This record gives sequence, structure tokens and C-alpha cells, in this order.
Amino acid sequence: MTVSNENGQGLRPTREGLAYEADLSLRRLRPRLDAEWDRSQTPEEAICRFESRLAEHWPSLFMLLFELYGQRYDFFYHLEQILLTAARGWADRPEALRELDAHRINEPDWFQSERIVGGALYVDLFSENLGKLRAHIPYFQKLGLTYLHLMPLFAVRPGDSDGGYAISNYRSIDPRIGTIDDLRTLADDLREAGIVLVVDFVFNHTADDHVWAQNAQAGEREFQDYYYMFPDRTMPDRYEQTLREIFPTVRRGNFTWHEGMGKWVWTTFNSFQWDLNYSNPAVFRAMLDELLFIANMGVDILRLDAVAFIWKRLGTSCENQPEAHAVIRAFNAAARIAAPGLLFKSEAIVHPDEVVRYVSTEECQVSYNPTLMALLWESLATREVKLLTRSLSHRHNLPPGTTWTNYLRCHDDIGWTFDNQDAEAIGINAFDHRKFLNEFYTGQFPGSFARGVPFQHNPQTGDMRISGTMASLAGLEQAIEADSAELKESAIRRMLLLYAVTLSIGGIPLLYLGEEWGMLNDYDFVNDPAKAGDTRWIHRPKMRWEFLEELKDDGSIRKRIFTSAQRMIQLRKDLPALAGLQMELIATDNPHVLAYVRAHEGNRLLVLANFSDEPQTVAGNRLRTAGLGRFFQDRIRGTTLATSVDVTLEAYGFLWLERV
Repeated sequence: MTVSNENGQGLRPTREGLAYEADLSLRRLRPRLDAEWDRSQTPEEAICRFESRLAEHWPSLFMLLFELYGQRYDFFYHLEQILLTAARGWADRPEALRELDAHRINEPDWFQSERIVGGALYVDLFSENLGKLRAHIPYFQKLGLTYLHLMPLFAVRPGDSDGGYAISNYRSIDPRIGTIDDLRTLADDLREAGIVLVVDFVFNHTADDHVWAQNAQAGEREFQDYYYMFPDRTMPDRYEQTLREIFPTVRRGNFTWHEGMGKWVWTTFNSFQWDLNYSNPAVFRAMLDELLFIANMGVDILRLDAVAFIWKRLGTSCENQPEAHAVIRAFNAAARIAAPGLLFKSEAIVHPDEVVRYVSTEECQVSYNPTLMALLWESLATREVKLLTRSLSHRHNLPPGTTWTNYLRCHDDIGWTFDNQDAEAIGINAFDHRKFLNEFYTGQFPGSFARGVPFQHNPQTGDMRISGTMASLAGLEQAIEADSAELKESAIRRMLLLYAVTLSIGGIPLLYLGEEWGMLNDYDFVNDPAKAGDTRWIHRPKMRWEFLEELKDDGSIRKRIFTSAQRMIQLRKDLPALAGLQMELIATDNPHVLAYVRAHEGNRLLVLANFSDEPQTVAGNRLRTAGLGRFFQDRIRGTTLATSVDVTLEAYGFLWLERV
């Protein structure tokens, strides 16, 4: 595959040839770059830093863009526009962020620290608006958070906006919660408090009322090419043969008819969310511009939403295509040039083998860990850790310079994203097991403690996901309904067990705020017409600040959950062994107990977790050889254990053992 440059010469398809063309193209574009510096009056020192990074990362960016768009006759025009967009992004970057960039370049593993502990929230549900959120920074510090993920907060379409994921304007905040200046001020305050700011970058699609979509609807061909549009059902029907349905209870298929344009529009999720056409380099440039604008507000990490869907290929599922990775790597290379302190977090809720392919220093440095989340709940339902251990044995490690985000609940549903072959290897029928888990977590299985509800049940395929808060899924709702002290105790123990694992297993722990109070399902969401059709709102309750008063009540369930989580968070920060990802599983010969050693720079921590509702025993000699010592202190309770005798864990008990 070749294109001609301005002299009519074909580009060399070899790597060496492309490196030559990358250097040649940069020299050709130099006058335009110099003109941009003059226009923006960028300081000489800042220009030098940009030029240094450009020299380092331009060859990679060029090759990725050539891979995606090199066959186009207008490749060099778009290449120029992408370079100028990066330069403008750097020129507009506040000096405080440039200083932070320099620090993070010199400390690239900053986000792998044991001191990074995250929380996620919807601004309107947590504090009404961004101004009031600033006032709650002391609350985040009290809990121990050093990482704050704000769920979608940009301007959205009226009515149903898929929980904020139908963006109308990437440069405007939803007026119900504030302004772009409010976000900038919040980012400054969080940075001063030592809290990393994370926001969503919804880059697979826009809302149907975004200005690009409006221009498309007005008949402008340029903007119709920003999306996938078809005059009849010929191509949509061919694509549909291999596509899955993401929201089958909302509408069937992946295309929506637009009467005004007389065209079918590709809409993977909802009919009002129009998929962007990344085979058009103008879309890449436009979204890079939005990305850098958001980064320059003071955002530290961008959560890349729905990364698996951003490239389409006929005859495939149009998920996890090679070009999707190339697009993300190109965004990454551009960010290394124009906003080098920025990180990407992958949101790929797909097969575990595909999840890890998005994780590298050249793509997404951070990734959600959906398999761990699903299998922690699976272990609670089965009272065994066979499948969890099997998965961790070969799915926990990531490339150097990257990490997981480990979570128990989030704004989204729970899908049972374990690998079928992992299940089959230990004698589990994957289809039947997912059916069992769905029945268990909707409370239909005999003996279930859970109070979840179905999300997007597809009767034809049997596929279903689960909605519900952490507390309701762990049994607290059932226990309160029964007014049973014994059931309440078990539910609290389950919750604390899950915290103990996610805070220690390796990666960034992430709380969905409200968990720390044991907030239950909010069944009143059905009273809001914009939410009634989406059961995920059941686990997005509004924060009730009167719960703070319960911290004065020693008998309060909420106080116990809050103070226990708070204490474990602080303990995590005091344990250098919990930095990074290194984790070694320990065989306990007990199917109910998960055991692993965390190690970092000579520090070691041995973790035991009992997923059974009965006490379980582990051989002391096995702990001695794993932890390399005869006496250990449980950092959770401060007690000392000797490995000369076997160790017993109480129901849903856990230990963080450090050698004495």
C-alpha cells in the first residue's frame, strides 16, 4: 500500500522507508509549526520541550497514522492538521500542568503507588454541582481518596442521555452542574489536595444533537462523513449478520433510520448515540482537539469509553479490531507530545483475552479489571475460589508501566466476563454457570442473599447482566428486610472481605461512592421517565449527607462500614508491598480461601481471604514458606500469629500478614 507525496513519489512500505518519510514530512511541516508558535506566542522554553518530545514520538505517530490513513490521497493534509492540533494543545496548556508534565516524565510510575486509592461519583447525585463538590474535598481526604473519577459531566442531549454518555458538547459542562470554569477550578483544588482527577472521554459516539450531527442532518456531506450513514438497508443488513446487540431491550439491531436525511445511521448503543467514523482522519483530528481541550482543564486520566467498538469491518463483530488499537496508540502518541502527564484508562468490558490487549505504555496505561470484579462476586455466590484462582494464575500480570483499576461496583452493570476455557478447565459449564449467577444475584436461587435486578435480559440468547449496589448484592438489603442481626453481620463481613481483596491485590482500588456507607438499591428511579427504562439507575442512588451524623453512633451499620473501609485504605498507604502489580498466588489446599503474596522492593505482605460462610483452616507451615517467616503480624487487627500452628479464618475472614 503506497501513496504519493507532493512530488509524486511513492511512500516506501518498509519500516525504514516510513521512518525516512516521517522525518521528511516533519521537515516539510516545520514552517507551519513555526508559524503556530509565533501566532500563539509560546515561550521558547516550552517550545523546546515540545520539540524534544516531538522528535521522540513523531516517528511512532506518523507510522500509526500511515497505517490508518496512508492510502488516502489527502494523507499529508490531515497529517499537517493533526500536528498543528497537537501544537495548539501544548500552546494552550497552563504552565502549572506543564510543570506537572515534567514531574511525571521523571516519575513515570507515579500512578502505581500504594497511596493511590480511587473513588467514582456522579456530580449531581453526590453534591448537586461542581461548586459544592469542591466543598467536599475534605470528605475525600477523610476517607483517604487520592483519585477522583467524575462520571460524565459534559453537556448532554435532553431526556435520556444514557447516564451522561450521549455528549452534545465536549467543551461545555451540563449547565445543571456547573460551567467549564467550575471544572477548571475544581481540578486546581484537587491538585492542591493531592487528588488525581479522572473524567470520561466518550469517543466512540456523539449525541444526535452534537453540532457535527446537526450539520450532518442539515445535509453537509463533510459532517455526514463523520458518522456511518447508508442510503438503504443493503450494507446495514450485511453488517448485522455478525454484530451483537448491546441494548436488546431498548431496540433491536445496530442502525437507526433518520427520516430527515433519508439514511440509516450506525448506532451501536442507543438510537441517539451516533457512532463516529474513525476511518475518516478528520474525525481523528477533531477528537484529538477535544481530548487535548479536556486534558488542559487539569484532567490527569481520561477513561476511554467503549474502546472495543471504535473501528468497523464487514464480516466481523466490529469489536476489538486491529485498527481500534492503532487509533488509541495514535491518540497516546499525540498526548505524549502535547500533554505528556496525561494517562489513558481503558474501558473494555469484553473477553479477558481482549481486555489486556488494550493495556501498554503505548496504548492505555490503566485498565478496568472487569474479570476480577465478576469473579469476586462469583466466589461469594459459590463460596469457592476455584475460578477466581484459575483466572488470576494467568490473567493478573500486565506489561511494565501499566496497572489495573480494581472495582467492586461502578455505574455500569455486572457481566460475567470470565473465560469459558478457564471454567471448563476446572469442570464448570460456562453457560449453566452464568445462568446460576444471574439467578443467584437476582435473588431467585434458593438460599441467595442478593437483591440485584436484571439488566438487558435477552431471552433469545439467555444473556443477562446484573444491576444493584454493593450492599444490596452482598446481602444487606435482605438482612434489613428480615431485621436479622445475624444476616446483617454476614452482609457486612462480605463487604469488608471484598474491600480487603481489592485494596491489596495489585492495582488502583476504586470505590463507587456510596459503597462506603452501605447504600441500598434505589427503587425510586422508575419515577423519573428519563431513567425508568434503565435498571442501572437502581445502583446510582443520591448521596444522603445525613449519614455523616451516624459516625457519632457506635452501633450504626453505616459507621462500621465507613470506618472499616477508611482504616483499610490508610493501612494500604502504609504498606509499600502494595505498590505495583507483583502478586504470587499461594496454594492453600482449601477451595474456599484465596491466598497471595504481594511484594515490592523487598517488602512482602501475605493476604488470606475466606469466601465461605464457615470458618476455614490453612496450614501454618504453608504460610511460613510463602511469607518467609515464623511469626507474622496481622496488620488489620494488630495481632501476632505463629506458623507453628494452623491458622483459622472466621467466616468471610481475611488477614494481611507482615513478617515480624
